[in-house]
Amino acid sequence: MDLNLQYAEHQRALMGADGAANHDDRLAKLAKASRIAGRISDFQHGLGAAAACAWSKSQFPTRF
Repeated sequence: MDLNLQYAEHQRALMGADGAANHDDRLAKLAKASRIAGRISDFQHGLGAAAACAWSKSQFPTRF
């Protein structure tokens, strides 16, 4: 996994949510950001990376 690409994709999803045209679009983009964060967290936990704590899925709500 290329973490730089995942970080960038996560950031784009968050910025897209901020500029969303409507509520449903915002929720979709936030859900995408949450899925990406989950992938990052899973990957980092798999490596035993200390940074994994910062990407814990528990930080991200499952409902928006």
